[in-house]
Amino acid sequence: MLLERDFDYSTFHSQQATEKALKALLIAYHKRPPRTHNIGILINELELIGVETKQILQAKILTDYAVEARYPDFEDKFTTEEALELARKTLEWVREKLRELRVEC
Repeated sequence: MLLERDFDYSTFHSQQATEKALKALLIAYHKRPPRTHNIGILINELELIGVETKQILQAKILTDYAVEARYPDFEDKFTTEEALELARKTLEWVREKLRELRVEC
């Protein structure tokens, strides 16, 4: 169980882990990732190179936790556990895609 004071940190790191994993996948496909924290843009880049992303579309919500979540007036969209679960789901998806490409992770 996460303590309330851990919310900002855990949601921020959920976003960061998702962002970095998607960028790693783009690199594995020999595509230079854009300089962005926007998960939706990264997912769109994967779609442009033919990667089916419908399993992780909900991860776009994590974009809001890149910067805004660290400010006091931020209204969270879901619980810390939900943010962590979205990140876990996306990381598992990325690992699967990397295995398909025979990239060790």
